[in-house]
Amino acid sequence: MKAEKIWMDGKMVNWDKAQVHVCAHALHYGSGVFEGIRAYKTEKGTAVFRLKEHIDRLFNSAKILKMNIPYTKEQIRQAIKDTIKVNKLMSCYIRPLIYRGFQELGINPFKCPVNCAIAVWEWGAYLGEGAIVNGIKTKISSYARSYINSTSQKAKICGNYINSILANMEALEAGVDEAILLDTRGYVAEGPGENIFWIRNGVIYTTPTATVLEGITRDSVIKIAQDMGYQVQEKYACRDELYISDEVFFTGTAAEVTPIREIDNYQIGEGKRGPVTEKIQEKYFAIVKGKDQKYLDWLDYI
Repeated sequence: MKAEKIWMDGKMVNWDKAQVHVCAHALHYGSGVFEGIRAYKTEKGTAVFRLKEHIDRLFNSAKILKMNIPYTKEQIRQAIKDTIKVNKLMSCYIRPLIYRGFQELGINPFKCPVNCAIAVWEWGAYLGEGAIVNGIKTKISSYARSYINSTSQKAKICGNYINSILANMEALEAGVDEAILLDTRGYVAEGPGENIFWIRNGVIYTTPTATVLEGITRDSVIKIAQDMGYQVQEKYACRDELYISDEVFFTGTAAEVTPIREIDNYQIGEGKRGPVTEKIQEKYFAIVKGKDQKYLDWLDYI
């Protein structure tokens, strides 16, 4: 995980020289927002997947955290493309970060400047190269997803991810690949960095967005599945519904579409990637690689 240049406040900086002050507000208090975006190699060159939607969400996150981004959406869009170009990457993960820098320390963020950075690097399958085909093992976390009025579920705020880190560490130390978090009522919420879907009797279900992040890959999969003729419903469910589902899978920019073969030592379905998940995967990867004409408007070519 390393590239040549990182875009920082309008300048291309060498990767190893991309530095912030040790007293930056975001470092101490988590006062930043970010996006996870992917670009894929296609027959027509490199294309960023749903870039407009990601930039819109980035600006909405900044709005919620009361940070005025000192660039327009179009400037950030172009900066992302420029950063991919200068690093000569055909496929990559993209991480825009808007954060409070250093002026003075203390909870009050308003005196600290708003800084911007964009990093890109080559990144394969987030949960391991075999995960896309074979599926992963998971466990229900002992940590609940943050209560809806304790923070914002609609913003990708850096500090929010402590909740995800705790859940992920617990899962890894338990010998599984990833966690599944419940909300504070005990209903299925999402993964530490992924939305979740489950399939029973041919119907695809997913958690309503009231208590989870409005995932862009989640939205893409819902539209793809509906276009393929599947019924998709939002639903609150308890953990045991996942245990008896025919298929379960995660979605996310990093995770893409990752099957779940086990939860809390319960085998899901046949203990491998299910047929519906596989069909959705195939369609999703065809789309992001520019092989499906119907969805070309989701691609922003470099």
